[in-house]
Amino acid sequence: MTAHELQNLLSSADAPLLVQVLPEEVFAAQRISGSKQACVYEVAFFDQIAALTTDKARAIIVYGAGSGSLDAQVAAQKLAAAGFTNVTAFDGGLEAWSAAGLPIEGEGTLPAAPLLSGTFSADTEQSLIRWTGRNLFNHHSGIVRLADGEITLRGNALVAARFRIAMNSIACEDISDSAMNQMLIAHLHSDDFFDVAHHPVAEFVAESITPLATCTDGTPNYLLRGQFTLRGITRDIEFPILAATADGKRLTAQGVLDLDRTQFGSVYGSGRIFRFLGKHIVNDHIHLHIKLHADLNS
Repeated sequence: MTAHELQNLLSSADAPLLVQVLPEEVFAAQRISGSKQACVYEVAFFDQIAALTTDKARAIIVYGAGSGSLDAQVAAQKLAAAGFTNVTAFDGGLEAWSAAGLPIEGEGTLPAAPLLSGTFSADTEQSLIRWTGRNLFNHHSGIVRLADGEITLRGNALVAARFRIAMNSIACEDISDSAMNQMLIAHLHSDDFFDVAHHPVAEFVAESITPLATCTDGTPNYLLRGQFTLRGITRDIEFPILAATADGKRLTAQGVLDLDRTQFGSVYGSGRIFRFLGKHIVNDHIHLHIKLHADLNS
């Protein structure tokens, strides 16, 4: 169906029900005249449709953003599976309608993430790092928290960033037995692993943040590079992150990486360092899932 074919249908005596299946803020910004709204991304999609019609034989045309988005197709499939018998997807969506020079209603400006500028301080209560350590037969997992952190941006470009990790906050979440849990934490604090008594803080200093051109929503959008110091040893590291803001005042970022602990002097149980380890072998890499929240300084 072309945009002009849709226009003709909408001007006919038995015009179909036209439903935009995007979120409310998009509907408010741009919509085809006469559209109703039911967001296919919401679990309440069918409730929203029911508020528009309960006649499953009624002609319905659904549309969304256009090329590169399956919103309309998925909405049509869902409705067909629910018993609606006369549903058509206008695949061209807002994009094709606008390209055809046909009128768009609404406020005109589609929602966009604001540019970030200023200095943001880490929310150490909400930010955390989840760790998982493994060997071939077992694994343990837990959290470690930030001591503090700060990032300065100018128009989304990195000016400076520094984050410190409180190594004495290491906690294990998968061992319920208190004595065994404390034994593992003591071992992690020891010189075998992180030597917390002599190195209570680990530190990451960012050097660059590069946009990833091929990213899509929900995938990493930047490559973060910097220097990480653990046990007094500093190495260059890089890893992809997903960073965003809703209002320009609170930054949220997440990243996942596998850190080779042996590069920082933590060699206990490493098969690269020792032979005949048997049951004492521990994987060299620690899996880290980092979640950061930071607020704009007033």
